[in-house]
Amino acid sequence: MRRRSFFKLGLLGACTVAAGGAVYRLARGPAPLRRFKLDGEARAALAAIVPPMLGSALPPGAPALARSIDGVRTAIHGLPLAQQGEVQDLFGLLALAPARRFVAGVEGGWQNADPRQVAAFLQNWRLHRLATLQTAYLALHDLILGAWYADSASWAVIGYPGPLPELS
Repeated sequence: MRRRSFFKLGLLGACTVAAGGAVYRLARGPAPLRRFKLDGEARAALAAIVPPMLGSALPPGAPALARSIDGVRTAIHGLPLAQQGEVQDLFGLLALAPARRFVAGVEGGWQNADPRQVAAFLQNWRLHRLATLQTAYLALHDLILGAWYADSASWAVIGYPGPLPELS
């Protein structure tokens, strides 16, 4: 097979797959929008990601981590359903073992992830040349830090006395 024939065959195959995907999506219709569910694997990913993301601001102990994860869940539920679907896709990617290894560089499950390895993957996504990975990092960052700062139990750590009383 000559190189030109190989390229033509590859292009024909790619067009066939794209056309098949388009027909499938048209026949199936749009996927119904569902609320985000923080299942076991997504929760395990958050349990590994929250400590490196918050650093020393996160008080030691399981209750603070659980409160932060619950805050992220609450923040996600406040998003429009379409964005909840995008966050679900992100956590689905992080939960899938081959994708987790390839995209995040975390081998084994999230339960056994080394915090330095998780911090390195977050830094890599933050500075990555692909905008998609930078956007995924920013989504995790904004959800985690937003949930943490919204929790009144976190305010004392940063010296925030709380909202000022309204003047009548």
